[in-house]
Amino acid sequence: MSDEMMIRLAKPEDAGSLVSFNREMARETEDKDLAEDIVSAGVRGLLENPALGFYVVAVLGDGGGDGSGKVVGSLMVTMEWSDWRNGLFWWIQSVYIVPSQRRKGIYRRLYEFVKARAAEDVGVCGFRLYVEKENEVAQRTYEALGMEETCYKMYEELIEMDR
Repeated sequence: MSDEMMIRLAKPEDAGSLVSFNREMARETEDKDLAEDIVSAGVRGLLENPALGFYVVAVLGDGGGDGSGKVVGSLMVTMEWSDWRNGLFWWIQSVYIVPSQRRKGIYRRLYEFVKARAAEDVGVCGFRLYVEKENEVAQRTYEALGMEETCYKMYEELIEMDR
């Protein structure tokens, strides 16, 4: 396998990797075991409905340039309308890099890809993400890429849904 890496939008055939990454991230960060069928439906739902957002993947071993190597990292982007700015914030979520590939600049490349796409869309006014309070390595990475911590806390109320 080549050491070349390609960053590209995810395709339907990447769903298996994305489901696996989301489940592993939940185990690592929150010690949660997410139900595979629900995560799979969620991943496919986004892949099938670009109005909800998109995934970006890092593919290693793509010497042929066809995107068929091994997916080693990903992130998801969803949109939030800001009436204050008359534009969209792109929320970066579900960031995952396989452990053997961490600290090699893959997230930086994924983020640069997202920023380049946003530069082509006059409706995007900024980027946001949330990060675990204890994940200082990720926080330093985000700060090194120009992101700043905000003054906001995040609250939520979950609604149980029959799936």
